[in-house]
Amino acid sequence: MDDSATRHQSRERALSLLYEAELKGESVADVVAALPVAPDPFAASLVAACEAARPEADQLIAGASVGWPLERMAVVDRLVLQLAVAELLDPAGPPVPVVIDEAVELAKTYSTEESGGFVNGVLSTIAAKVRPGTGH
Repeated sequence: MDDSATRHQSRERALSLLYEAELKGESVADVVAALPVAPDPFAASLVAACEAARPEADQLIAGASVGWPLERMAVVDRLVLQLAVAELLDPAGPPVPVVIDEAVELAKTYSTEESGGFVNGVLSTIAAKVRPGTGH
């Protein structure tokens, strides 16, 4: 990984790319391809994983977010959840508490204070399904 970017900064960059793609109605791959400077390798791998896992991630998120259909969620909350679920679906990904803590931090920073609790609850439910016995 590029020394100039921490993993948290890479997650922030990945979230911004996902948000840009969402607003433009384009694929993340097209948004990344149009950049004058490619994102760091970790951010690039996160957005690629997120795009690949989106159908499964959306299904897991919809099942765990009782009363909150995907289309009613705040865009940033949904994108943070998709990004975190993509990491949870990778068996070699970061530990569950790290993924959840990072997602909660992103949600609180870029969405609302209440978003942190919402993201935490949804991800805790999903983590118990996709990585049982790994804590959180």
